Amino acid sequence: MMNFPSLAEENLLDVLQLIRTLNVGPITFFNLIQRFGTAKKALAALPELSRRGGSKIGLVPFLREMAEKEIENCYKFGAKMAMYGSPDYPELLLNIPDPPPVITIRGDTGFWKNKTLIAMVGARNSSAGGCQLAQKIAKELGDKEVVVVSGLARGIDSFVHKGALATGTVGVIAGGIDNVYPPENSGLYQQVFEQGAVISEQPFGGLPYAGSFPSRNRIIAGMSAGTVVVEAAIKSGSLITARLALENGREVMAIPGTPLDPRSKGCNQLIKQGATMVESANDILEVIANIRRMKLFETQASLYANIPPAAYVDESELLELRKKIIDKLSAYAVAIDELIEQCDTSAAAMQIILLELELAGKARRTVGNKVYLINSIEEVA
Repeated sequence: MMNFPSLAEENLLDVLQLIRTLNVGPITFFNLIQRFGTAKKALAALPELSRRGGSKIGLVPFLREMAEKEIENCYKFGAKMAMYGSPDYPELLLNIPDPPPVITIRGDTGFWKNKTLIAMVGARNSSAGGCQLAQKIAKELGDKEVVVVSGLARGIDSFVHKGALATGTVGVIAGGIDNVYPPENSGLYQQVFEQGAVISEQPFGGLPYAGSFPSRNRIIAGMSAGTVVVEAAIKSGSLITARLALENGREVMAIPGTPLDPRSKGCNQLIKQGATMVESANDILEVIANIRRMKLFETQASLYANIPPAAYVDESELLELRKKIIDKLSAYAVAIDELIEQCDTSAAAMQIILLELELAGKARRTVGNKVYLINSIEEVA
């Protein structure tokens, strides 16, 4: 039985090489760490694991020299990388189901230490009044030593950052740390990292793409004790951030608006569903005071820094089980606990086989502890 290593035993280059490898997402990454103990040992096991999962050639790890080049490029750009559990890594971010193993930070991480982080997000196509209110509330929160986190997007996000600049704000972006999106926010990006910090989990030089925005939203919600939605339509990325916050056990707050404005419908819907209605910085500060009194997050501060060792499973137990699991899986995501019950197997054996299938590009695990079968090359890509 392998003990999980202390963080001192982990190596940034190994961690980066592993998470940049094809078919290795955050959930798969931490399952590999749970089984093998370190990223270095997991990297060595990847080819054989993927062959067992059905890959004909075996999974080749991300090239080490490319990982070295990425670290070098970040350093030259004035940014630094922080892996899970390190002092610069946002503490609450470790409590979500799929924390990024590595993030890139440009700016000062020290200013947010021992402070409450609150996300403020809203519509890109925002109203003038909504932008004015967002900026005012963000400034007042900053004056009370609350660090405001947002997505450096057009509209509400931009005004949130402008309001909190004087006291420091965090911008989480969907592209690489060197790619500003939208381009017109390049000046604001510069101000945010000079007076606070900009964070990305995407590779250096990476352009934002459709899937990277929800990934960005999970970081905004995950590193914050609560999320405030200022304006949002019914189908809005801001509502995705709010949903992720709720799923992570964080506070969700919303500013109400007139039902005549589509940009208020998302906020009004959140309030109907149980979000706390807020209209001012003082309202948000009251919610924060309740969070601090309840000490909601203290007991989980090192969720992934203390992963228990994976149970040993004999290879003979896995031979027949592989086919049984593949037969049970489909394109419809099923709960892993249900799969364990139907296959009459152990959680340890199930995790090993799912790892093999994921690394072979045949299955994908989702947040909510579910898994589904990938049926086409396009889906794998």
